[in-house]
Amino acid sequence: MLNMLATYVWALNPVLIDFGPVQVRFYGVIFVLTMLCGFGLWWWQMRRADYPRLVIESFITWGVVATIVGARLGHCFFYNPAHYLEHPVQILYVWEGGLASHGATVGLITALLLYAWRWKLRPLELMDRFTVSAAVGAAGIRLGNFTNSEIVGRVTDVPWAVEFPLHDLVGRPGIRDLDDAITYWQQAGEAQRQALLEFVPARHPSQLYEFAIGVAVLGLLVLIDRLAGREKRPRGLLLGCFLGLYFTGRFCVEFVKQRHTLPEDSLLTMGQWLSIIPLLAGLAIVTWSLVARRPTGKPEGWQPPAKAEGKPDTQPEPDRDRRRRKRKS
Repeated sequence: MLNMLATYVWALNPVLIDFGPVQVRFYGVIFVLTMLCGFGLWWWQMRRADYPRLVIESFITWGVVATIVGARLGHCFFYNPAHYLEHPVQILYVWEGGLASHGATVGLITALLLYAWRWKLRPLELMDRFTVSAAVGAAGIRLGNFTNSEIVGRVTDVPWAVEFPLHDLVGRPGIRDLDDAITYWQQAGEAQRQALLEFVPARHPSQLYEFAIGVAVLGLLVLIDRLAGREKRPRGLLLGCFLGLYFTGRFCVEFVKQRHTLPEDSLLTMGQWLSIIPLLAGLAIVTWSLVARRPTGKPEGWQPPAKAEGKPDTQPEPDRDRRRRKRKS
């Protein structure tokens, strides 16, 4: 809604459906949809190179576990290690939000290395094909953060600034966490809410900035893939472009994000320090890819392991195509 100062007030209840002891949150729904979309893009990239279905599908578990564990541990130990070392059980509270893209990147790279070793494939080849899924994941996580009123931006007076009362009410007397803030806000009358908003600053909607970065990087990766010849593209090009583009965007957005770990007078934020290595790695990989021009695709002479041979490689042929083939014969 829009208040008299033309500042957007974002106070969405993050609980979509409440079954008492079990809650379905917007964050969880977005997370599941993001995983499904990411797998669809992974399937598209892998089937285009004629990888067997079992090889493709077996990465579902690897990818989901690596994303959740890596992103959660990254958030806990990159941004608030003292708290989570004191309350380690809260590391498991994934439904409350708090996932770091840097941690997800580390987790996914580790999973892809193990996955490549398991199927005797080139790691760089697999990472190239996963980049479009990674861009979707990065965008989806930040959209989930927005529904949770977390990972907010710094105070500002730009025309598109947003007030996050559920975030800024936490810490006031009797409001310990987001759930307390939700209850307090819902029980407050309109006059009381307007009075509370006098103490809620307008902030950059940095979650939406990062969502836009993820969507833009996805579009650029699809364009680069097409311009580079799809299956003729040099190996490592998509991975290098993803790392360089996405973490350049992350580095820039950190200038308007609320600091979480390092003091205000520090040269860079924690997110910026963590973005430097993947950003530089991306530039180095792009340079190597364009100079070396190693072909993408399966290793020469590669054969799927015996387990993958027993499962059909292709989807059942549609009836329309079967009828067309019969007429031609």
